[in-house]
Amino acid sequence: MTLQLKTNDLDAFFMPFSANRQFKDAPRLIGSAKDMHYFTPDGRKVLDGTSGLWCVNAGHCRPKIVEAIQKQAAELDFAGTFQMGHPKAFEAASRLVNVAPEGFNHVFFTNSGSESVDTALKIALAYHRAKGNGGKVRLIGRERGYHGVNFGGTAVGGIGNNRKQFGALVAGVDHLRHTHDLARNAFSKGEPEHGAELADDLERLVALHDASTIAAVIVEPVACSTGVLVPPKGYLKRLAAIAAKHDILLIFDEVITGFGRLGTPFAVDCFGVSPDIITTAKGVTNGTIPMGAVFLKDRVHDAFMSGPPDAIDLFHGYTYSGHPIAAAAALATLDVYQEEGLLTRAARIAPRWEERVHALKGLPYVLDVRNIGLIGAVEFEPLPGKPGERTYNRFIKCFERGLLVRQTGDIIALSPPLIISEDEIDQLFDIFTAVVKEGD
Repeated sequence: MTLQLKTNDLDAFFMPFSANRQFKDAPRLIGSAKDMHYFTPDGRKVLDGTSGLWCVNAGHCRPKIVEAIQKQAAELDFAGTFQMGHPKAFEAASRLVNVAPEGFNHVFFTNSGSESVDTALKIALAYHRAKGNGGKVRLIGRERGYHGVNFGGTAVGGIGNNRKQFGALVAGVDHLRHTHDLARNAFSKGEPEHGAELADDLERLVALHDASTIAAVIVEPVACSTGVLVPPKGYLKRLAAIAAKHDILLIFDEVITGFGRLGTPFAVDCFGVSPDIITTAKGVTNGTIPMGAVFLKDRVHDAFMSGPPDAIDLFHGYTYSGHPIAAAAALATLDVYQEEGLLTRAARIAPRWEERVHALKGLPYVLDVRNIGLIGAVEFEPLPGKPGERTYNRFIKCFERGLLVRQTGDIIALSPPLIISEDEIDQLFDIFTAVVKEGD
């Protein structure tokens, strides 16, 4: 019997985070990409207003990164890092800690943001056990937080639809209140004025559970996937102080904010707050090859170095941790970032970006506009009884007119590659503004 394979059949691919049947009735396909643009299979040009999926910071198909991947694939396709090694993994780790915030001198490699988060959570639990505090097992996330889709990350995440299909997930998890406050902070430029006191919600959870049971609290410095919730002034510093007071490890999820998105290499640099662990992915390799990196402070790393030197220090890792091709992509990506000043470029173009984002105020159904660095979001009044439909329709219209935006609920998020020019910023907002003015 000859197996009959279907070709160009959309049904076989169960698409992630997608309305599969709706998409397959009217597919939006990308055939190629270059710099700031995607191209559909029929050659239509689409300005990338989302950096792919918050990940293509240096623009698409950059020659130096492409060449590094090609060369590495021909030279060494795979070598494991369990009791083995290859030079590029060590080189990539050394280069990464050189751009990391001060004090983060160690990197644990993963393959995605989701894996980085679960790695950080496991390290936090193991750290406290290594320090003789095995009762610290509780993990604290935040409402509306997004920390990937693995069991730990989904459990500490706080977006309802991402959780409710899967039941209890991980026991002993609790959540801080989110910081979104339309009544006091609508149309803020950068950090909102009101809400630093919301960090005190960690004290409430300490009183409820006792600090002796809490291992870590994880937050996104800017909660991007839920619709770009910028932290109120002083909030992160207050949260860090409370965590330190109770010996709770603070984890910053910088999978999106890392590598230049806020106009600084990391959100740590932008907000002047230093956590204990930083999770990253996406921008590590400019989205070309899956790779994540968890940055650890010395005191966290060193807690695992107290046993016999011939004993395994951490019983955790992935087959592809520090993969040769991913490491080569990371090194080339860091070269591009350095040569073009991309880790700080957003700070220079942020004023034009902010001006154009906030010019949307007063357009039909716009409830709020917010921004920081090279990120923006527009929150719309939902259609009665049809949450998300208004923004979905705008997402489709933008794509049809040559602009890719990101829909999340009743919010449109914008985060273009860091190479965007001011003329391209104007082009992006000219298209988006025209779509919003059209109404429903």
